[in-house]
Amino acid sequence: MKKTIWSMISLVLIIALIAGCGSNSGNSDNPSATNGGAASGKSDVTLTYIASQGWIKDAEMELAKKFEAETGIKIDYQIVPSDQYFNVLKTRLNSGEGPDIFGGQSGKSEIQLNYNVEKNAVDLSDQEWVQREDPLSIEQLSLNGKVYALTIWDTYSSFVITYNKKMFADLGISVPKTYEEFKTISQKIKDSGVTPIYEPIADGWHHVLWFAEPGPRYDELQPNLYDDLNANKVKFEGNEPMTTALTQLKELYDLGYFGDNAFSDTGSDTANKLGSGEYAMSLTAQSTPSDIAEAFPDLKAEDFGYFVIPLADNQIYYINPGGPSKFIYSGSKHIDEAKQYFNFLTKQENLQFVLDNDTTIANLNFPGLTDKYSDDQKALFETYPVKGTDIQNIVNYVNPQWMDIGKDLQSMFGGAMTPEALLKSIDKRRSDMAKVAKDPAWDN
Repeated sequence: MKKTIWSMISLVLIIALIAGCGSNSGNSDNPSATNGGAASGKSDVTLTYIASQGWIKDAEMELAKKFEAETGIKIDYQIVPSDQYFNVLKTRLNSGEGPDIFGGQSGKSEIQLNYNVEKNAVDLSDQEWVQREDPLSIEQLSLNGKVYALTIWDTYSSFVITYNKKMFADLGISVPKTYEEFKTISQKIKDSGVTPIYEPIADGWHHVLWFAEPGPRYDELQPNLYDDLNANKVKFEGNEPMTTALTQLKELYDLGYFGDNAFSDTGSDTANKLGSGEYAMSLTAQSTPSDIAEAFPDLKAEDFGYFVIPLADNQIYYINPGGPSKFIYSGSKHIDEAKQYFNFLTKQENLQFVLDNDTTIANLNFPGLTDKYSDDQKALFETYPVKGTDIQNIVNYVNPQWMDIGKDLQSMFGGAMTPEALLKSIDKRRSDMAKVAKDPAWDN
């Protein structure tokens, strides 16, 4: 009898040992066993990550494969067309079925009103990378003293006017320093048979940059403007520098400098339009000359130069410290794994990998990286030593109404709205948003 019992006990021990060996073998084969992934039984986790088109670069997706190999944690990217993204995201957040990670634009009023981060996002203030990320970017991700997202973006390479150097030289024209000079060279270009400026209004957002980016100039002409707008001491309506800029923008359109098809032109054609010589200038990302050189082998990126938007005689280099950012959904069951992914992305070698393998950027908003600025970009920075932050990242309740401002600008170009009425419309939307946010500056 005893022999039978001991035989049964031995059999159970052997089965348990085999099972244990099998488990240990699995952990040793999976690197995540060394970092808490498999060891905590989470190596088979899949993180869902929803983002707008263009926000997740190929280089990050390559890193995600490496992250999965190291931890077993898979990233399931769900990319949504930009014109549908916010409706899709809001529906999921409002239904309590948010993804593990969601993308969103930074900006104080943006993260409060569009994403309600105090309810929907995880507080990331204690994460190590927060101490390394550019403080200006962190400021755009913070609300009531807490940091709610991670931005990995080239925040210094602002949209500037890219121009064809040879065309300028052939016509004997120089980079303008005032609006009148800009108008003069545009007319000279038009007289030569070339359309001066490629402006893709059909995208709905791009033409808003003409108004928003020269914000530091408005603040320069009317000192303390940004602070007074946030304190609700002044309005957009009646602001002379803004009215001037909008009036000049309308004049550029009326004079035909944007061509005959601006309302149907899209940003995806920008490199083709500039490279073909059909247009002389366009307000673009600083990576556009590289795109042109790739599409037109007989051209080089160095054939194109840059200057800032000269509306209201602006000569300040405007900086946008924000950008598409990454939030962890507060209702996620995998918050620790999502934080692990953020920590992985912000390792110095992985940030440099993104920088080295993304042709659309020249630097990132973390220190200690080797940038890729071209000589023309360096010249641009040296030409405009005075720097300032654009209006949408400082003044509350501007960025969330970006597409509405775009519609108003289209109305202005079409003659259905004046610059003064447009500014009044911005004030109305700001007031509505401030009341929703219970902003004390709008109490009275």
